[in-house]
Order: sequence, then structure tokens, then C-alpha cells
Amino acid sequence: MMPNIDPRTLKSMMDRMGIKSSEIVADSVVINCADKRILIENPQVTRIEAQGTVSFQISGNISELDQEPQKVEITDDDIDTVMRQSGISDRSAAEKALEDSNGDIAEAIINLKSKKE
Repeated sequence: MMPNIDPRTLKSMMDRMGIKSSEIVADSVVINCADKRILIENPQVTRIEAQGTVSFQISGNISELDQEPQKVEITDDDIDTVMRQSGISDRSAAEKALEDSNGDIAEAIINLKSKKE
């Protein structure tokens, strides 16, 4: 913040520049990254609107957690569909294709068909 400026004066200056800020009451904030999760507990969250852009300023108790890969549930129906649509008879290959495509049936079928050709 700017030193020696009264908070009311600062707010008035921000209003004249078209900058609006508001406090958001939150219990925690989670930021999901590819390899980790950032958890901010007891956060102080400020929403700032300026020139058509919204941004957030967050402070609090920060901790980082390893991101656990999400396990996709693959059903027997999914495996049967992939086998039937791709024209393969190897159940384990269909299951592996589904695992490799993170449960995406269409992608698994396309991948298996391209391997057959």
C-alpha cells in the first residue's frame, strides 16, 4: 500500500480512476495445478475490477500438496463398447486403451482402430 495515505483518500482516488474493490468472505482457496494443489486457509480475498478486468488478491496460510492423479472408473460396459466398435476381441487391449485415454471411449476406439490399420 502507499505510505502516509488515509484509506478513505485512497478509496476515493481508486473510485475516480474506475477501480472498484470488494472483500470476499471465504473459508479456503484451492489452486489446482498440473503437479500440485495450493491450499490457502483463512484467506483474505479482495476482488479488484479495473478497465473491464477482474482480478483477485489472496493472502493467508499457504500449503502445497502433491496432486494425486485421478483414477477413472472403467466399467465392463465401456470395455465391451470399445471392443465392439473397434472390432478387437482382446479384452485386456480394450481395457488398456481406455486407461491410456483416461476413460475416453471415443479416443480409445480411434487409437485401437489406427493400430489395426
